[in-house]
Amino acid sequence: MTSGTIKRIGVLTSGGDCAGLNAAIRAVVQRAIRGYGWQVLGVKEGTRGLLERPLMYEELSLRIFTGNILRMGGTILGTINKGDPFAYDMPDGTVEDRSQAFVDGFHELGLDGLIGIGGDGSMKILSRLAQQGGIPFIGIPKTIDNDVPFTEFSIGFATAVTAASEALDRLQPTAASHQRVMILEVMGRDAGHLALNAGIAGGVDVILIPEIPYHLEKIADKIASLRQQGRNHALVVCSEAIRSADGGSVTTTHVDGEVRYGGVGHGLGEQIAQLTGAETRVTVLGHVQRGGAPSSRDRIIASAFGVKAVDLLAEGRTDRMVAWQHREVVAVPLEEVVSRNHNVEVNGTLVNTARGLGICLGD
Repeated sequence: MTSGTIKRIGVLTSGGDCAGLNAAIRAVVQRAIRGYGWQVLGVKEGTRGLLERPLMYEELSLRIFTGNILRMGGTILGTINKGDPFAYDMPDGTVEDRSQAFVDGFHELGLDGLIGIGGDGSMKILSRLAQQGGIPFIGIPKTIDNDVPFTEFSIGFATAVTAASEALDRLQPTAASHQRVMILEVMGRDAGHLALNAGIAGGVDVILIPEIPYHLEKIADKIASLRQQGRNHALVVCSEAIRSADGGSVTTTHVDGEVRYGGVGHGLGEQIAQLTGAETRVTVLGHVQRGGAPSSRDRIIASAFGVKAVDLLAEGRTDRMVAWQHREVVAVPLEEVVSRNHNVEVNGTLVNTARGLGICLGD
């Protein structure tokens, strides 16, 4: 299918929200309408919009994007981070494969192509759905974890790093005033990119990430060395997915049955206090990292991704994900994306930078 045969496309956001999603939606609409004269339908609440009957969607016109949407956090289309169509939880407690309902919904809307904005999990699901239904599909990567492979940046990452760095800027004066060890727990489901980047930018003393096992004694030694240098406080940033001292992850099971990371910082604070005698305080940044207006970098990356995604559909180069590599947007085969992970390189530039700055990584 090429630009001459495409008349109507759909766009959806899937997975957790982040800053920059609306900028990407705006770019898709602007390019599709202005560049090709296509109609654009926004699918509501991720994959759910094509699973529900009646279908959940709205037409996205240029009139919608004349105001503040570029600057808004979240997503005007709504999103969900559960409800896998291949294993869908039904009201009666059973689990069904509803993937064909998604495909049928795509065709019922008369769509000629679909652009999905999501993280690594969403890419895997949307890629399977597209293959099953013969759907011309282009993926746009977004995640504050920055763990989608083959792209240097995903939408939302830059803004989340800024939020975490600013939190550290605010914690440092309090740490110094009260002679405390301040611990900031940030998100990062399986990768430590957010903690590593924010830690370097925020001038911390200790960075703990899932990719590098840590030892409490090493952290205690670092705090002791700071005292010897005349420093009366310390800053620590840790990813929510680091392992506890006994090797397990810290999670919470919520009332809906979902198991989520969170809380490792509090246990870490108690352990550091016991080992060092330091007064510790813990801040869990939580969803503050995902909200708010997108940074200028996220707006630019989202805009470039949206335009490129539409152009790929027009060229008939589907079943691909757009990616940021070497200062430009490229297309990567989805089959390669869904088979890889993007974790922090333990011998990479940023880890070496942290070590060079004297930051303790717990090993």
